Amino acid sequence: MDHALNRDALPRNDAKPVSSLLPSPLASERMIATPLLDTINTPADLRKLARGQLPQLCEELRQFILYSVASTGGHLASNLGAVEITVALHYAFDTPNDRLVWDVGHQCYPHKILTGRRAGMAKLRMWEGLSGFPTRKESEYDAFGVAHSSTSISAALGMAVAAKLLGKKQRSVAIIGDGAMSAGMAFEALNNAGAMDIPLLVVLNDNDMSISEPVGALNNYLARLLVSNSYNTIRRVGEKMLSKFQLDRFGARWEEHLKGMVVPGTLFEEFGFNYIGPMDGHDVLLLVDAFSKVKDREGQLLLHVVTKKGGGYEKAEADPILYHGVPKFDPTVGIIPKPPGKPTFSDVFGQWLCDMAAVDDKLVAITPAMREGSGMVEFSKQFPTRYFDVGIAEQHAVTYAAGLACEGIKPIVAIYSTFLQRAYDQLVHDVVLQNLPVVFAIDRAGLVGADGPTHAGSFDIAFLRCLPNIVVMCPSDEAECRAMLTTAYRYNGPTAVRYPRGAGIGAPMDGPLTPLPIGKGEIVRTGAAKIAILAFGTLLHAAKSAANNLDATLVNMRFVKPLDVTLLKDLAATADCLITIEDHAIQGGAGSAVSEALSAAGMSKKMLHIGLPDSFIDQGDPAILMHEAGLDPAGIERQIRAFLAH
Repeated sequence: MDHALNRDALPRNDAKPVSSLLPSPLASERMIATPLLDTINTPADLRKLARGQLPQLCEELRQFILYSVASTGGHLASNLGAVEITVALHYAFDTPNDRLVWDVGHQCYPHKILTGRRAGMAKLRMWEGLSGFPTRKESEYDAFGVAHSSTSISAALGMAVAAKLLGKKQRSVAIIGDGAMSAGMAFEALNNAGAMDIPLLVVLNDNDMSISEPVGALNNYLARLLVSNSYNTIRRVGEKMLSKFQLDRFGARWEEHLKGMVVPGTLFEEFGFNYIGPMDGHDVLLLVDAFSKVKDREGQLLLHVVTKKGGGYEKAEADPILYHGVPKFDPTVGIIPKPPGKPTFSDVFGQWLCDMAAVDDKLVAITPAMREGSGMVEFSKQFPTRYFDVGIAEQHAVTYAAGLACEGIKPIVAIYSTFLQRAYDQLVHDVVLQNLPVVFAIDRAGLVGADGPTHAGSFDIAFLRCLPNIVVMCPSDEAECRAMLTTAYRYNGPTAVRYPRGAGIGAPMDGPLTPLPIGKGEIVRTGAAKIAILAFGTLLHAAKSAANNLDATLVNMRFVKPLDVTLLKDLAATADCLITIEDHAIQGGAGSAVSEALSAAGMSKKMLHIGLPDSFIDQGDPAILMHEAGLDPAGIERQIRAFLAH
């Protein structure tokens, strides 16, 4: 099954690329013809097709994805590249009885469309619509809920073991790619699986990309496998011979000796997996043959499939980073850059990073494969020797920063709130316990909109503030974010600055790199009513109308740890009630910290804590989510008035 591949030659189908089939002039406003796809409501319908119809189905599916995502926004390039793999898997395997476990999940749109959710694509990533990721509550075909990387092999192995224990006849398949194989968890699962007598298939969708360009030795290793033409040629001759004589045991030994002569063993076979590949991931008939042949084989197999991210749409192939996650756009024109608007908090961080690096050559910045999302593109260009993308490896990123800090370097770890959850032990044991000066720039705090609950930073205050030594800050606007990052950098200990996705209020940021006094809040408004509203973070601005209408005192608390206890005591001494507001889970959040501080001071006060409810909030427009959570201005005032009425 091996094929010597030239990645630039993919896809190798005879079908025309989607870009040549698009109608004009306004393709995004026109209907597209998908006669074969229209007959597919479930994978059972797919399996009724003749093999020769599958290339046409793939092209129709690719067109539908392109038009659909162009009208809603979402992940595009990764899904275009996974069309043939998805069709072949559902054609060869008995889904949903056989379990398909998608890694990361941003390549699941073809899977959703083929499993009865085509109509739902019109509300993809919207409130009360389809999730952008596989989720068990949405479909029986979504065997495992995902959105963070490198979980597929572990989950699929667990399902395979469960099937054996329960005496079920079902297969488990993990589909992993987009850099997810670089994470330690994937190799932990490979190590475990390789030592077990369990049938498991791992499909490595090797598209030579993560969200950004791939990094690390594993990517270099996979590239070397692709150019091992001598091995591939010899193996094809050997396969023909073995097929003719059907000498399986001899064949296995012969192949191992052959690999030793040409390639010094594959990494995956050292883990106990039978490695097959690499093969063309855009040849659907080849993939169907491969999956059909291996689905009933015992033991652990890894099928190395090579695809092009954005495959079939020339603009996405040419720039898979730009087309990874897209807004609404016209496919015939492509994405048109929008004129600059208010900077996002990620932009603010990126600019601060460059400014601080220019005045201190000890500053280095680390990202676990989120250069674009964290606003680090410009820094990576200006300071390439001080920029470290460690791949999808959050645990390593944190301990790597700790090692740098031990030697006098000043590391900044730019990380999403939910990604920091994956490195909590390293945060506690390697950074905070040793009181090392590592700055955590925590993006995507609070609700995140279309990415939904898997990416919502709802818990970071709770898991950070319980740790000794650390300073935790919540900026209310862009200027304060810049000042807090400076404060964190100047502090000789672990610090965290948490900020939300998207833009702030447009506060000017032309000031110098001046730190704030640690642990000091500020009174924004003094009211006549004996009500004090304590805001943590950007919800300060949503609380202003309530403060004005109620004539309440409004406080920008700024610091969760250390709290401004002196200010708290003064407010508690003069106000009849205190109200805390945060874009974080109420349990264990900043409001809880306020209650604990007043209790420790022996002060009892009527209090209301406003924050995220004790539930996961689904995907949707940020304004809708804030309304549903009661964190928009009207919701905040409504909750306060109801509280005061009791």
